[in-house]
Amino acid sequence: MTNADESAMATAAALEAHVRELAGTIGERNVYRPQALRAAADYIARTWRAQGHAVSTQEYEAYGVRCANLEVARPGVGRPREILLIGAHYDSVRGCPGANDNGSGVASMLEISRHFATLTPALTVRFVAFVNEEPPSFFTAQQGSAVYAKAARARGDDIRLMISLETLGCYFDQPGSQRYPLLFRYFFPDRGNFLGLVSDFRSGRVMRRMVKTFRRHSDFPVEYVAAFRWIPGIAWSDHLSFWRQGYRALMVTDTAFYRYHYYHTPEDTPDKLTYPAFGRATEALSRCLAEMAAEGP
Repeated sequence: MTNADESAMATAAALEAHVRELAGTIGERNVYRPQALRAAADYIARTWRAQGHAVSTQEYEAYGVRCANLEVARPGVGRPREILLIGAHYDSVRGCPGANDNGSGVASMLEISRHFATLTPALTVRFVAFVNEEPPSFFTAQQGSAVYAKAARARGDDIRLMISLETLGCYFDQPGSQRYPLLFRYFFPDRGNFLGLVSDFRSGRVMRRMVKTFRRHSDFPVEYVAAFRWIPGIAWSDHLSFWRQGYRALMVTDTAFYRYHYYHTPEDTPDKLTYPAFGRATEALSRCLAEMAAEGP
């Protein structure tokens, strides 16, 4: 077994531990279950502090519940005003434990931030755990990422790219395991074994640069598309909040409901994820993002 294999196995085990804590021990977490929502936030904050990061919070009230976005940062050396932002929402939809949506995104972010704890990037790198991505906040001003992005724009933050980690834990090699919207099936593979990068047209150029960087560091399958925001799924995560504020942003995903049969159901449990492939994907993302933070997106 190579060092790379051992590293991917260790990452897969860590990812599974995070998902089991978020979606198993804590379970459904949203404004309808505020204690669980706070427990998830506490778990993320503890994990980051154990990695050596200082955690800051952005609190606000939604539906009578005190909520918080959580953030850690690695200051850049050389280009510190330029920001690469990596985020994932930690709430789950009502009635769903949220293992893949979005325990997997949070787990991946936590392992990437562990990798960055020993790096000195050129750009400042922020990791943000967003609250309230799911309904009833979805597409509203109460969405955690909407609150964050609005404040970032008001401060004049120079966010060069925002990356939303969304539903990342499911991979299949079987033919016919991948579905698509509209005519996409004529242009993309029918096996759900790849990581997907999704952007609007304005962010397409930086997305293509990220794909090239990813492929330099891994042979893990990756597909990408820049498309209209109105296509179902294209804007369905926290990157939309940054588009609305004029920032370039993209989503990294396993394609969610186009592949994952348990999306937004009570069956979205930790045992449904494919951790070995998820570990390889996260390892590749870590190396890709480290280069982007060193050279700029």
